[in-house]
Amino acid sequence: MLKEVEFQRMIQSSVNKVKMKLRQPKMILIDVDGTLVDSVPDLAYCVDEMMKQLGLPQRGEAAVRNWVGNGVERLVRRALVNDLDGEPEETIFEKAYPIFLDLYAVNTSQRSLLYPGVIDALDYFKEQDYLIGCVTNKAEQFTLPLLKDLGLSDYFSIVICGDTLERKKPDPLPLLHAAEFFKVSPEDSLMLGDSMSDVKAARAAGFQIICMSYGYNHGVDIHDSNPDAVIDSMAEIKALLI
Repeated sequence: MLKEVEFQRMIQSSVNKVKMKLRQPKMILIDVDGTLVDSVPDLAYCVDEMMKQLGLPQRGEAAVRNWVGNGVERLVRRALVNDLDGEPEETIFEKAYPIFLDLYAVNTSQRSLLYPGVIDALDYFKEQDYLIGCVTNKAEQFTLPLLKDLGLSDYFSIVICGDTLERKKPDPLPLLHAAEFFKVSPEDSLMLGDSMSDVKAARAAGFQIICMSYGYNHGVDIHDSNPDAVIDSMAEIKALLI
């Protein structure tokens, strides 16, 4: 019994340390895939349909879950070679990529789902008058319909996609662009994401960064990227902002 009490005290002490590290932000920027939305079911469907049309082996959802996070072009390249870091022949990529784009255009939100706690957290941010923006590496042609179909569009005053600016995450430009839009300093800004790309962008921009434990990080534990906090549900963020 004593050990259990000591264990709970250790957990509470850890939580308190995290709270002390976090500054109260004025602006919160949120990633899409792996943070707000589990988009892998749609992406995996499109990958496998693309592969079938090319006469190549299907890859399956488990493989696609390990490949997402750097935009659909990179996803297609990974699918073609069945590897996270490999590169396909450019001729096969040029044939495959338009097929995938056509498939994903009509399958952006057919199977994708919000993670538990997302709406609860977004409603809380609105109630507390936080400035809320969305920053994703997904192209605008897929991001905007996805947010609309899942009922998220009205929460965001700005949506910065992978093709909005000349550079995307892990470059800090999208985050700094949002800070300039809201006229907020990086010190008063928080990024909520799920990957090492989000952590790198936030650190380079001077933002605080909280990551989701469940997201897309190519099979690597997000704790290894040393964000300011890691949470299991977006609903838990309320406790860190008090």
